[in-house]
Amino acid sequence: MTRRLAAEAIGTALLLAVVVGSGIMAERLAGGNAAIALIGNSIATGAGLIVLIHMFGPVSGAHFNPAVTIVMLLKRDIGAGPAAAYVAAQGVGAVAGVWIAHLMFAEPVLQRSAHLRDGWPQGLAEAVATLGLIGTIISTGRTRPGFTPVAVGLYITAAYWFTASTSFANPAVTIARALTDSFAGIAPASVPLFLAGQLAGALAGLFLFEWLYGDHAT
Repeated sequence: MTRRLAAEAIGTALLLAVVVGSGIMAERLAGGNAAIALIGNSIATGAGLIVLIHMFGPVSGAHFNPAVTIVMLLKRDIGAGPAAAYVAAQGVGAVAGVWIAHLMFAEPVLQRSAHLRDGWPQGLAEAVATLGLIGTIISTGRTRPGFTPVAVGLYITAAYWFTASTSFANPAVTIARALTDSFAGIAPASVPLFLAGQLAGALAGLFLFEWLYGDHAT
């Protein structure tokens, strides 16, 4: 369990370092062009996810996401105690990853985002993004498990662009990104809406894709 928790914490930290670090780099190099910045941020995030899932998946399952852990708990793939420990490790890792990104780019370590992401379309976007993420994990896990890391990375890269929220789809990521006033940030006041959308999307994705794939061999 110690190794599994370390894998979740380190993997989530590296994920946030990728998300926030690439956001800072993209913003600095894009010359004010938000589309170019988002291209850099989305490609780095998707590519990083593929590698991180391959790195840590054999140890912990590479959840890096409380929504994924909750789904695995409801599927009885993980117990309540380990699930709670996973979520705690993900939270600690996420905050550490933001701070590491700040240090790498000589930014103030302690920040608070002023980037408001409000309105029901943002909440809906997070529900859709998270539903699709859970669907990707469940469907490829049933049909092509070896492809799951690539599928998740590709899905998140696409979801950066087809969702109004740029697809956080992860409560730990959402809370941690409130601690960076960079391109990747989200104002603390916008966090509850995102968390509600993510929870709704995770539960909907679980029930929908478990029903769709209920007769398929695992």
